[in-house]
Amino acid sequence: MSQDISSVADVARHHGRVRADAQALWFEGAATTYGELDALSSRCAQALIAAGAKPGDRIGTLSKGNDDFFVLWFGCLKARVCLTPVNWRLAPPEVEFILKDAGCRLVVAGSDYTDLLAGLDLPDLTTTIVFGDEFRAWLSTQPATDPHLAPRPEDDVIQLYTSGTTGLPKGVQLTETNYAHCFDGATKVWARFEPGDGVLVAMPLFHVAGANLGMLALLQGARTVIMREVDPAVLLALTGQHRIRHAFLAPALINMLLQHPSMETADLSTLEHVYYGASPISEEVLKRAQDRFGSEFSQLYGLTETIGGGAYLPPSAHDPKLGKLRACGKPSPGYEVRIRLDGRDAQTGEVGEIEIRSPGIMKGYWNRPDATAQAIDAQGWFRSGDAGFFDADGYLFIHDRVKDMIVTGGENVYPAEVENALFAHPDVADAAVVGVPDDRWGEAVKAMVVLRPGAVGNPADIIAHCRPLIAGYKVPKSVDFIDVLPRNPSGKVLRRELRAPYWEGRDRQVG
Repeated sequence: MSQDISSVADVARHHGRVRADAQALWFEGAATTYGELDALSSRCAQALIAAGAKPGDRIGTLSKGNDDFFVLWFGCLKARVCLTPVNWRLAPPEVEFILKDAGCRLVVAGSDYTDLLAGLDLPDLTTTIVFGDEFRAWLSTQPATDPHLAPRPEDDVIQLYTSGTTGLPKGVQLTETNYAHCFDGATKVWARFEPGDGVLVAMPLFHVAGANLGMLALLQGARTVIMREVDPAVLLALTGQHRIRHAFLAPALINMLLQHPSMETADLSTLEHVYYGASPISEEVLKRAQDRFGSEFSQLYGLTETIGGGAYLPPSAHDPKLGKLRACGKPSPGYEVRIRLDGRDAQTGEVGEIEIRSPGIMKGYWNRPDATAQAIDAQGWFRSGDAGFFDADGYLFIHDRVKDMIVTGGENVYPAEVENALFAHPDVADAAVVGVPDDRWGEAVKAMVVLRPGAVGNPADIIAHCRPLIAGYKVPKSVDFIDVLPRNPSGKVLRRELRAPYWEGRDRQVG
């Protein structure tokens, strides 16, 4: 990382000087150079200031992936205001809640979301700009003069909202200090990109994985290829056309690609490294991916609240003979990780809640001091809500969210263990496991299975397949076949939706 990059906004400034004519962004046929990115973001900063934005204000954005997202983000940084991306898959009341919660008075939106915004009750929203010609025209009214407002370490760089799978979404405040830690650690360990490298940003830009991969690519002068949204056929085509060398793919997307007809003829010859994370992956899917992609694989474990950092499983640990394919790796540099169980540090092999401490931990939840205090203790340990354990070699293994644990007959079952066994069945394309009511055992393990095309579902066969692979109490007691699993944008299965019909009228006693 260059010595003259001392803030996130300096990324655009530095590369605008040293490689002005090099391509920074590519999106659906349009290329933006680093010089253009720097100039456009300065115009954006001036436009925001002219619109009345003050340091610390939140600027909302509601749009699928596009190149001008980064123009807007750098413009916000140069104006010392905080970008607040909103999940475009949310329902109107959820979008309304987030924009109200953040106090956004200005929103930049995709053209397909302007009608949605117009129908919301947002009395504080005074300005809506549409990405595309309107956004560029708005910028053109201002000079390409960098305001050079000096940032402070505690300034919020971006406010990303948690997925809200339980309760209302919370705004995660990620600061200049958090990003300095992210930049330093990532570029030393996993995100070692070279100027001009093709980096594919397929994850949504309202997600920490999508936003950070794009920013880390720009930090190092790489060429960032952005997808509007995930489409396996388009993703495979872009990988060959743009000679992509690095990509972050959620496990659910890896599984989709492996089953896509275009995979047979896709040109993956330049793809050197695939990073994955955001949800558990089965050994079977990972092995198939390693065989077909022919690239190195690295797992990244972290949360929005930890700026995506926590643990790292390098390519060297992906040899199946080592037995670490289901591990998240060892704590990343600059991150302390511990397992807590019943108020104490867990022993090797004991499952408990994963806690993380680092300069990368968020400043807090926006306007939620109580929630922040519950999440981060006085010593700076962040409670992840994830369940996991350390093995004797110091590798972290994650099972699931603590609340997804199934208690059957007094035994704890984590869905990922069972799902790993299910994925080894040749007829299983996708799978999820939940706990359902059982009068005898409290909860029983139920598998929800998506079959491969042409397969004929046989519950007894799938249950028999699992018996030699996992303990008897973990084996599914029943199997349902469904067309598709509900997932959030990061690829996590929404087990709450799968459980809900079975627990109607009952009080779930765990989680």
